[in-house]
Amino acid sequence: MAVHLVRHGSAGTRNDLDPRDAERHLDERGHRQAEALADVLADRRVTTIVSSSADRCVETVDPLARRLGLRVVATHELFEGADTDAAWALLATAADADGDALLCSHGDVIPELIRRAQLRGMEIPGRSGCGKGSRWTLTGWDGERFARGDYEPNPL
Repeated sequence: MAVHLVRHGSAGTRNDLDPRDAERHLDERGHRQAEALADVLADRRVTTIVSSSADRCVETVDPLARRLGLRVVATHELFEGADTDAAWALLATAADADGDALLCSHGDVIPELIRRAQLRGMEIPGRSGCGKGSRWTLTGWDGERFARGDYEPNPL
């Protein structure tokens, strides 16, 4: 089984002065990235979809959830600035589930999770990154660590 760790799609320009920035929605490119992600993962055995509660994250995984007939579980444990221990605990729970899991988060949380996985011995055989709409596929979970992490930019 695998855990797919996805960064939300393109959502326009960030405005740290806007208290409603968490409500920022995907832009046109972001919607295309979300559809491309659904195309790539539709044939996988995804049984669980968990997302940051930010609108742009939920919208990124919604096309896949609709195709698979799954509900998106929104949580603050994957929100920007989330505690790494809490996000890691969620990742570990997802890795223990039957079937593949997809977690959607942000550009600060994902690199911290990947760094922690590397410190625990995860091999990354190719390139690394965290572009919008991109995906890490983590495999080989043994209850403590992942054996391998593969990065894929969004196909757009």
